[in-house]
Amino acid sequence: MWVQTGGPPDKPVILFDYSTSRSQEVPTRLLDGYCGYLMTDDYAGYNALDAQDGVERLGCWAHARRKFVEAQKVQPKGKTGRADIALKLISKLYGIEIAYKESSDEGRKKGRQDLSLQVMSELKAWVEKTLPYMTTQNALGKAVTYLASNWSKLERYVEQGYLPIDNNTAERAIRPFVIGRKNWLFSDTPKGATASAYSLVETAKANGQEPYAWLRHALKRLPQASSVEDYEALLPWNCKPRPHS
Repeated sequence: MWVQTGGPPDKPVILFDYSTSRSQEVPTRLLDGYCGYLMTDDYAGYNALDAQDGVERLGCWAHARRKFVEAQKVQPKGKTGRADIALKLISKLYGIEIAYKESSDEGRKKGRQDLSLQVMSELKAWVEKTLPYMTTQNALGKAVTYLASNWSKLERYVEQGYLPIDNNTAERAIRPFVIGRKNWLFSDTPKGATASAYSLVETAKANGQEPYAWLRHALKRLPQASSVEDYEALLPWNCKPRPHS
């Protein structure tokens, strides 16, 4: 199951698409004709998108941070190591995001340009100094190598104030699906997975709607819809269904 999240802050969309394949043809098909920023992890299946005109790749800092957390866990107990240095700097980047969370896009961009770039410069210098002594055979080496190889994508979120620092929105969207899939009969067949209404449910939740109430509201009025305006009026950010309406 492939998940995409996007849309403006007041109209978030979460879209699931099922495929029997994990190959690069799937994201290429899903994003055919797309122009703009795209945040992913470093799964090789996304690399074909680099050649697609208009797609600007971003890296996810949560994925980078997670690898240093794993490296920190295998450090000698009570000892401070290199993983702690990286985690401290990454925490500073997240601290800046928290400080500017309520700011406008322009204000957040300025904060990132003034503060985040400085922290990233320090982190990049540390990576360049540390990398030659690393091996990919241990957790720390894997973390440092990941940071170095993805740096050009990771540093780009500071270009605009509206860009996220990580793709945790997509991670949160996929989590209920992963937890619940064993209980869902439709997962037994490709047809059932394709027909699932999970995109509708998660998009309703992302817009503050109670899924059952919104689905009941929309499905009840859908047969009478005859124009684009009618359909748009049923979108979860355009209506406020009452319970059992």
